Amino acid sequence: MFDQELIQKIRAEFPRATKDFNGRERAFFDNGTGSLVLERAAKKEAESRIDCSANIGAIFDESIKAEETIAAGRQAVADFLNAPSSETIISGESATKLFFDVSYALGKEFKGTENIVTTELEHYANASQWLELVRRGKIKEVRFARLKKEDGTLDFDHLQELIDSNTKVVTVTAASNMVGTKLPLKKISKLAREVEAYYLVDAVHHAPHGPIDVQAVDCDFLNFSMYKLFGPHGSFMYAQEEHIENLTPFKVKPSKNYGPFKWESGTRNQAMFAAIYGVMDHFLWLAEEIKPKFAGQLMEYNDVKRDLKIAMYGIEKYLQGLSKFALEGFDDVPGLLNIPNVKVYGLTSIDRLDERDPTFSFAVDNIPHKEINERLWKEGGIAMRAGNFYSYAQEVYNQLEILRFSLVHYNTIEELRVFLTTLNSICSKV
Repeated sequence: MFDQELIQKIRAEFPRATKDFNGRERAFFDNGTGSLVLERAAKKEAESRIDCSANIGAIFDESIKAEETIAAGRQAVADFLNAPSSETIISGESATKLFFDVSYALGKEFKGTENIVTTELEHYANASQWLELVRRGKIKEVRFARLKKEDGTLDFDHLQELIDSNTKVVTVTAASNMVGTKLPLKKISKLAREVEAYYLVDAVHHAPHGPIDVQAVDCDFLNFSMYKLFGPHGSFMYAQEEHIENLTPFKVKPSKNYGPFKWESGTRNQAMFAAIYGVMDHFLWLAEEIKPKFAGQLMEYNDVKRDLKIAMYGIEKYLQGLSKFALEGFDDVPGLLNIPNVKVYGLTSIDRLDERDPTFSFAVDNIPHKEINERLWKEGGIAMRAGNFYSYAQEVYNQLEILRFSLVHYNTIEELRVFLTTLNSICSKV
C-alpha cells in the first residue's frame, strides 16, 4: 500500500521517528502505550497556546480565535469518526475519565437489579467504572464474556448468552491492547439493540490502526485518546445527541445545559483541539498521496470524511503487511512464529490478519520478560516494554507482566528486521 518513498515522507512528519532527543537511533515500538507526536500537531498546539490563549466568550480577537479553534477541532473529530455533527463530540482529560463520567450519568437511571455486559479483552479503563457501580449498589453485576485463550478472540456465543432483559449496558473494546484482537462491533451492536441496552465502544487502542465509523457501528458512545493518535494527552468521546441532552452528568450550575458543553467540566484547552486538527491534517495529506489506489471506493462518504477513511484504510492495509512480516519473518530471519521458545498470545494465522491490530504480546521460555526487554533495547535499539498494560486479558492468561510491541504507520519493514534479528540472537542463547 505504501511504497518506500511514501514511507520516508510519513516518517519525516514525525521528528522522532528515527532518533530520540539524544540523537540515538532506535525503532519506536511502544505505540500501544503512547505514540510519537506529529510535527503538524505540535506546531498547531504551540501556535494556539500563544495566539489564542484567552478564554472563549469575549469580543476580542484572541478569544474569538480560541472559540474558532475549538470548533474546528471538534468538527475534525466528527469527520474522523463519521459522526453526524460536531455537537456530538465531547472532549475530556482522558478516555478513562470520559467513561467514568458516562457511568456516573447512567448509574442515576439504574435500580440495582440490572447487569452490564463486557468482555475479558478489555482495558481496565472500560471495566473499573462498571465494577464501581456494583460496589455502590447501582447495578447487580458486571458480566465478562470469555476470550478464547487458544487464539485470543472473543467467545461471541458466550457474550450472547450473557445478555438478557436486565442488561442495560453492553460495553466493549474495539481492539484488545494485549493481543490486538478486533471485536465484531456491528454484530455486538445488534445484540445490544435487541434488549435496548446502551452500547459503548472503547476505541483507544484501535484508533491509530484503522477506520472508525460510529454510525455504521451504531454505538451510543465511543472514545479515543490523542496521545495514542499522534498528539498530546487528552481525549474525545462521541455520544448520540439524545444522550447528551437527556442524561445528567457532573456539571457546575452556570455552565451551559446543552450540547457537548454540558458534559465538559471547566475551561476547554484550545491547544488540544488545535492538535487534533493537526493530526487530521496529516491524514488528509496522506489521503492525497494514496487516493488513486481507492478510485471508485468508499463513495458512501463525501469530501473530507472520504479522505479520512482513505487514509485510515490505507494505514490498515500497510499495517497488515507489517504484521505478516512480524509473524513470518524474512527468508533469512525467522519471525515470531518460528523463533524457538517464543510464545505469541492472540491470533497468529496469516489468513486472519484483518481480525487483529498490529499489537503483539509474547513471552520467551526461561528468560525473564524484563531481561528480554532490556536486551532488545541495548542490543537492537528497540523501544518497547515489558509490564502490566491494565488489560483484563493479562489476568486471564496469568501474565501480569508481558512483553508487548505495537506498530503504527511510521514503523517500517527494516525496523522489524532489526527487531527479529535481535530477538533471534537473544533466544538462540537460551
